[in-house]
Amino acid sequence: MTKIERFEDLQSWQKARQLTNMIYDLTEHPLFSKDFRLSNQIQGAAGSVMHNIAEGFDSGTNAEFIRFLKMSRRSASEVQSELYLALDRKYINQDELNKAYNLATESKRLINGMISYLRKSKPPKPTT
Repeated sequence: MTKIERFEDLQSWQKARQLTNMIYDLTEHPLFSKDFRLSNQIQGAAGSVMHNIAEGFDSGTNAEFIRFLKMSRRSASEVQSELYLALDRKYINQDELNKAYNLATESKRLINGMISYLRKSKPPKPTT
C-alpha cells in the first residue's frame, strides 16, 4: 500500500479534481455559460469537493478531517442536484448529466471510504 503523504495522493481528491474539471467543461456550453448564477454555483460546489478534502487533510486530527470530508460529500450532492437543473434548463443533455453524476457518486464513495478508515484508525499517542 502506498503511503499517503500529500492530499494529492488521495484517490478521493483525484476523483474530485476530475469532477471539478468536468463541471468546468460543462459550464462552457454556450447556454450554460450565460446562466452566471447556476454556472458559478455548480463550479463552486465542485471546487468545494476537492478543496475541502485538501483542507481537511492538513487539519491535524482525524475528527477534523472527517468534518471536512463530510462537507466535501455534501458539496458533491449539491453538484448532483444542480446537474438536474442544468438538464431541465437544457444546458446539458442526459448523457452529460449521467457522466458527471456518476463521477460525483464515485467521489462520494471514495470520501465515505476515507471517513470509515479514519473512524477505525486510532489517533497517534502523544510523545512525552
